[in-house]
Amino acid sequence: MTVALTLHYYPSNASMTPHLLLRELGVPFTLQLVDRAQNAHKSPAYLKLNPNGLIPVLQDGELVLYETAAIVLHLVDTHPEAGLAPPVRTPERAEFYKWLVWLSGSLQAMMPHYFYSERMVAPGNAAGAAEVKAQAEARIAAMVDQIDQRLAVQPWMSGAQFGALDPYAFMLCRWTRGMQRPARTLPHVGPWLARMLERPAVRATLAAEGLQPPFV
Repeated sequence: MTVALTLHYYPSNASMTPHLLLRELGVPFTLQLVDRAQNAHKSPAYLKLNPNGLIPVLQDGELVLYETAAIVLHLVDTHPEAGLAPPVRTPERAEFYKWLVWLSGSLQAMMPHYFYSERMVAPGNAAGAAEVKAQAEARIAAMVDQIDQRLAVQPWMSGAQFGALDPYAFMLCRWTRGMQRPARTLPHVGPWLARMLERPAVRATLAAEGLQPPFV
């Protein structure tokens, strides 16, 4: 059988969300490493797939998708039987869109300001980079608080059941593990992360990407 789905990934990058989702769906797919250490994401071949030179890219037959949120939407729409997103044309689906876009456009978008703060200022402006990083960390913490508040009233990001928002939030919360107040220390995010780590698909993803503890 031909495997139509190929995920271009790099360990612990934004590709972790679709990687987790693919394993939760249980569909056949191929992993294609894009070696950032060798600048493979800036190679001519990869730039033909994503001219932005960013990871991930999902190939589904002739379809080439980039942007993590777009890949999530494509996967839940092409596998509605999995129930990882609410039915279309419902208030719950609108809520799903809101949180997906917020995870992508607000929380994830702030992460580069923390991890690559030197890119946000003039070369050599170490003091400016430090200020950018500190401000980004504070904003990230405030946004993770919103996740904690959501999980205070329901066990999963979408409600009573695991859904496609959970892999995205898991990845972003994982990225805070080296910050002064990691997401795992929050009263509701911490237990939710523990539940996520119990899922076979999550364990399989971490193993396939060669990641080592601490995972969150």
